[in-house]
Amino acid sequence: MAQLSNRLQRLAPSATLAMSQKSSEMKAQGIDVINMSVGEPDFNTPNHIKQAAKLAIDENYSRYSPVPGYPDLRQAIARKLERENQLHYTPAEILVSNGAKQSVCNTVMALVNPGDEVIIPAPYWVSYPQMVLLAGGNPVIVEAGFHQNFKMTPQQLESAITPKTRLIILCSPSNPTGSVYNKQELQALAQVILSHDNLFVLADEIYEHINYVGHHESIAQFEGMKERSIIVNGVSKAYAMTGWRIGYIAAPEWIVKGCNKLQGQYTSGPCSVSQKAAEFAYTSSQECVEQMRQAFERRRDLIVKLAKDIPGLEVNVPDGAFYLFPKCSSFYGKKDGDKVIANSTDLALYLLEKGHVATVGGDAFGDPECFRMSYATSDENIIEAMRRIKVALASLR
Repeated sequence: MAQLSNRLQRLAPSATLAMSQKSSEMKAQGIDVINMSVGEPDFNTPNHIKQAAKLAIDENYSRYSPVPGYPDLRQAIARKLERENQLHYTPAEILVSNGAKQSVCNTVMALVNPGDEVIIPAPYWVSYPQMVLLAGGNPVIVEAGFHQNFKMTPQQLESAITPKTRLIILCSPSNPTGSVYNKQELQALAQVILSHDNLFVLADEIYEHINYVGHHESIAQFEGMKERSIIVNGVSKAYAMTGWRIGYIAAPEWIVKGCNKLQGQYTSGPCSVSQKAAEFAYTSSQECVEQMRQAFERRRDLIVKLAKDIPGLEVNVPDGAFYLFPKCSSFYGKKDGDKVIANSTDLALYLLEKGHVATVGGDAFGDPECFRMSYATSDENIIEAMRRIKVALASLR
C-alpha cells in the first residue's frame, strides 16, 4: 500500500488554515460567515509600495534573484535594524526568504539535529512545534498561561533547559496572544540563555510594528546576545504584504550561510518583484505603518470591551499583534441540545456553526483553555461578530 514518509506523518495540519477553509466553504454556500481565524491585515498594500512593484516589472526584474536576496534589499534591512532597533548587521548577516515562515523553518532545519530539544513557550504559533518535528527535534513546551499574561518566566526557562537544549523560540509581540515582553523581561531571559553554552534563541519579531506599549524591544540588544540570536521579521504584517512572501533572518554569518545553503537547494531566492517592493517599503515613508497600527489599537480596544461584556469569558488586554486569546474553559461540559462543548476546538466549531464566526481553538496553540480571534477586520465586523458570539455562548447550558 502506498504510504507517505514517516517525516510527513509526524506533522499535523494547520488548524488556522483548516478553520479558514471551513469558513470559506460555508461562505460559498451563501452563509454569512465573519472570518476571524486568519492572522492577516485586512488593509490593502499601500499604493506607493504597489507602484514600486509596477516599476520593478517595467524595469525587467523578472529573472532569478540571488539566493539570499538582492544586495539592495539586504542593505535596506540592515539600515532598518540600525535605525529602528539600534542593532548593527551587515548584508552578509541577512538572508531574505519566501516569507517569515520559511525564515523560521530555515533556522530550525539549519540548527536542530535529530534528538535536540527546542523550548517553545505555550501558547505558541501552530507551526513552531511542527517545524521542530520536521527537523527531527523534540519540542519542549513550557506552559505560560492566562494568569501570567502568557509570558514565560526566567525560572520556567531555566527549569526546561537540559544538555540536549539547542534552541528557544520566542515570539514577541505574540501570535496567538498579543503579549509583549518588555525590556526587563527579555533581559532576564537573556541572562539565562547566556549562562548556557551553545544555546540560541529564534526571536520571531514579525509583529514588531503592531505594538501598543511603545518601542519594540529585541532580545538581540543585550551584550552577548547578538551572537546567540536569530531575528526573524518581514513585511507581511507591518506593510499589509502577506501575499508578497518576503521575510528575513538577521543572524551570525555562519548561521546565515547555513540557511543560504539550505534555501539554495529547495526554493532559491524569493520573488524578484516582491523584493523590490519590500526594499521600497523599508526605505520610503513609514507613515502607513503608524496609520495601520493606530487602527489596530482602536480595534483592540473595541474587541476587548465587547469581549469583557460576554459572561463566562476571561479576557486579558493584548499589548501587540492583532489577536485576542480569551479564556473560555468555563463553557466546557455545557450543552446546546445534543451539542456538547468538551474543549476549545469544540467551542470554535460551535461558534462557526451556531454563530457563523470563524475562530481557532486554543488546543492548536498549546493552550486548551482559550481560543483565538483575529481582529484584523473592520469595526463593523468586530461588533457583529462579538454580538453573534455572545448570543451563541448564551445558548449553552
